Amino acid sequence: MSALRRPPQLRRSWLFIPGAERLRLDQATGLAADVLMQELEDFCPPERRPEARAMAPAVLARWRDAGKVAAVRINPLESGGMDDLDAVMPGRPDAVLMAMVCTPDQVRRLDTLIGDHERRHGIPPGSTEIVPNVETAAGLVQTGAIVSASPRVTAALVAAEDMAADLGAERTADCRELSYARQRFLVECVAAGVTAIDCPYTFRSLEGAESDLIWARGLGYKAKSLVHADQIDLIHRILSPSDDDRARAEAMVAAFEAARARGEDRVLVDGLMVEVPTYKAAQRLIARHSALNGAI
Repeated sequence: MSALRRPPQLRRSWLFIPGAERLRLDQATGLAADVLMQELEDFCPPERRPEARAMAPAVLARWRDAGKVAAVRINPLESGGMDDLDAVMPGRPDAVLMAMVCTPDQVRRLDTLIGDHERRHGIPPGSTEIVPNVETAAGLVQTGAIVSASPRVTAALVAAEDMAADLGAERTADCRELSYARQRFLVECVAAGVTAIDCPYTFRSLEGAESDLIWARGLGYKAKSLVHADQIDLIHRILSPSDDDRARAEAMVAAFEAARARGEDRVLVDGLMVEVPTYKAAQRLIARHSALNGAI
């Protein structure tokens, strides 16, 4: 992995860009998203995929030169993904997302194929990350096995529209129908030690997107996918600890350490009983604040 590549735990915004829309792909270079993803699945009509594949190497190189994590989402291997992979790997993507992952065997096969391409194109072995997209109930219940199937897996993404369709759920602007899927997905990813990327908020309301983000942050999500570029700044604001957040965390750390020095097991800070888990969480928040403020 390149020393300059933003690490997975600091990638807050993952922006999907339609794979055959040259102007939008070019314009994305100037956007503030942490990760740019050329989308070769749903946002690319099948008849335009050859066009999108041909553009991929240059697009990925341009994004990478701009300091972005340059990624691409391919179709499942059995339905066009092989051709997608053959076309994009000469462009040395930082990460390959694959749609509709339901089993760990799909990830293992993708790992093998990526390894073959790395050798063929002189790409450092093991440097290409895999980000499975979990979009069905069958995939959700195997998330732990899916994200553990390859050391290349650094993150995974849970879908909104495909998941809702598979469940037969009715879509609502507050996304309550996806609450359980998003919570379970997060638990599985955290248990496996990979970054969980929350589903995109596909409605156009920024107010709705903000409410959805605050709910996701409360659960523990640190990353969000998106299809509307006007949500980038919102995602960064809500999923990044603020200076005030850091100040509160530092107060908790100082109070707890002072209490321990007095031989006490816990301490009350602003109405919250700060114990060992709270103290460690505050330390992690301080570290994340520092890392994000120093990230490229």
